[in-house]
Amino acid sequence: MSLYTDQEIKEALADWPVRFKKYAQSDSTKAIWQIITSFGPFIAIWVLMYYSLEVSYALTWALALLNAFFTVRIFIIQHDCGHRSYFKDQRWNKIVGWICSIFTFIPYQYWAQVHDFHHGHSGQLEVRDIGDINTLTVKEYDEASKGKQFAYRLFRMPIVTFVIGPVIYLLRNNRFTLVKLQGWQNNRKWLQLNNLFLFASYALGCVLLGWKTFLMIQLPIVFFFAIIAVWFFFVQHQHEHSYKHWRDNWDYLLSAIRGSSYYKLPKWLHFLTGNIGYHHIHHLNSRIPSYNLVRCAEENPDLQRYVTSVTFFESLQYMFHKLWDEKTERMITFKEYYRSRKQAA
Repeated sequence: MSLYTDQEIKEALADWPVRFKKYAQSDSTKAIWQIITSFGPFIAIWVLMYYSLEVSYALTWALALLNAFFTVRIFIIQHDCGHRSYFKDQRWNKIVGWICSIFTFIPYQYWAQVHDFHHGHSGQLEVRDIGDINTLTVKEYDEASKGKQFAYRLFRMPIVTFVIGPVIYLLRNNRFTLVKLQGWQNNRKWLQLNNLFLFASYALGCVLLGWKTFLMIQLPIVFFFAIIAVWFFFVQHQHEHSYKHWRDNWDYLLSAIRGSSYYKLPKWLHFLTGNIGYHHIHHLNSRIPSYNLVRCAEENPDLQRYVTSVTFFESLQYMFHKLWDEKTERMITFKEYYRSRKQAA
């Protein structure tokens, strides 16, 4: 929890648009190197997985877990392309973004537009279901029917949120235009095109290697990738002292600093996850490409004092965060909720 008030944070970081502008510069050399160090290992491990099928399928799954992290790196490239920050030339952002989407199973154009909306409205309770993990407030849970409470408790079970949910997210949320906002008429066309592109790529893989061999290799990678991606997103916005307000009492700077965590991971894990652990900086300025996030953090150490920093083992407790308490402005567990209701009775 930050020891600083909202006003102190706003005053200390009042110069953020100017201060962080220099990091929002595309660098083709860094971008190409990140592509090489993402796709190169992915392809190499994919080949190892192919040969591992003759040894042990358990080994194949172990390699799939490793390759899922390189899929995360590929997704971060796609993510940066969607923010139009990866290359200066927007044509290359589109080309690389579309190629990445075949590896990640996440549509490029549709997802990028939904994600842009998330950046402009992160922490606004009116639209918490767009680009975020839906969270009920204590008041809403109080007023919900027994059936809705049961459904929400079921949704918030770790096995559902972090295992079943990610699969549904890939197969449903990213295959159909569930988000429909004004001016998004082309979303359905782009998503259908991406689905066709994806189907054709998987069909080609099945023809070349045989459907069983191809799917035994590729599906575990996508499965683990989905779990890792959802977990990171959860940790970055569902920490205890997050930031969730109704639109008339919402502030962009506070949403970025309080509402996004800094995932304090070993350097090798930051590498495997494309530096997305520096999520507070990313939300402060989404035009800062992933390959500039570390430099920004190192050259602005004062930024860390206002942010929720969490290690991997500390973040495990976040899976028990279930409801947003507007009175205390924190995520609480169901145990806390029912204890407070018992005391109030």
